[in-house]
Amino acid sequence: MYAIVNIAGQQFKVVKDQHIFVHRLQGDEGASIEFDNVLLVDNGGKISVGAPAVKGAKVSAKIVSHLKGDKVIVFKKKRRKGYKKKNGHRQSFTKIQIESITL
Repeated sequence: MYAIVNIAGQQFKVVKDQHIFVHRLQGDEGASIEFDNVLLVDNGGKISVGAPAVKGAKVSAKIVSHLKGDKVIVFKKKRRKGYKKKNGHRQSFTKIQIESITL
């Protein structure tokens, strides 16, 4: 059984006991959260597609940890002009574990 769920503006294909990294979510580590914007559910070959969401379907998850991703370096340069600009960024992520998918 799997589901496609919209979490923080992104769509993820999730399975029970799967760990995924999503954009930073509000909540403490160890807290349980529910996502009710489920777009598709496959229950042993029986597919339910929502318009836009499947009614009554929920995905519950547990927040495992909050962390930061790898550093991304943004470097801009214009040749022969003396223009150089260096900037860095680290995205904040939340690691969640999918606990159950209910219809």
